Amino acid sequence: MASTIEADDNLLRARVLDAERLSDKTGTPRFVGFLDQRERALCESWLSPYRDRLCFYGGYDDAERTVLGVFPIGDLPEPSWAPVTALGFAYRTEKQLTHRDFLGTLMSAGVKRSSVGDILCGAGLTVAFIHTDILPFLLSEITCVGGEGVRLIPDYDGELPLAHRFRDMSDTVASARLDCVVAALCRMSRGDAAEAITAGRVTLRFLPCESVSATVRAGDTLSVRGCGKFRITELDALTRKGRLILRAQQYI
Repeated sequence: MASTIEADDNLLRARVLDAERLSDKTGTPRFVGFLDQRERALCESWLSPYRDRLCFYGGYDDAERTVLGVFPIGDLPEPSWAPVTALGFAYRTEKQLTHRDFLGTLMSAGVKRSSVGDILCGAGLTVAFIHTDILPFLLSEITCVGGEGVRLIPDYDGELPLAHRFRDMSDTVASARLDCVVAALCRMSRGDAAEAITAGRVTLRFLPCESVSATVRAGDTLSVRGCGKFRITELDALTRKGRLILRAQQYI
């Protein structure tokens, strides 16, 4: 599994570096994706010298899966240029279709995962963000999802179903070290938190982090295998006793 991931990362690295080279050479934007959050973090590190030429866009604010756009030198990165469109699926409100139902249908139709962004499921309406190139194919091929008939709405521009639900959390920590924060979020001892980190069960800002002393900041996303995924919303205010106030949202 590790070697497969490494091979995929090497292939992605070659693609994004080629996109940068071709964008510079042709004077036109080049796009890669959809990327998950880990892949996006890798791309940002690989292309850090060109960060002012990059744009990540998934069709709406705070999208998790995004297309990477690399723009020519001197051009202002413009999200609207990204080959991303919203495809709505309307169906009976009493039928509860899930993200798995829609992704499974798309994959069964032969669509590549890199052509599909976020899929937002609601009551009687799901919106999938897709690469514009596959829209005609889906309009001609998809009539049913999870055994339920669906009506496709191309270029959907209405209200979106809720992307995530969260549980608010708060605590105080001695410092912004990763082991302190993990211990507080997962309700475990600091020693157990350190063990989880060094065992590779923790990701910080979407990349594996095995340093117990890594600094956590407000805005960071943190995942702990077996405990869940968290978004840090506050980690700077101090209590009267000098401890940091930690506020976070747990994905549910």
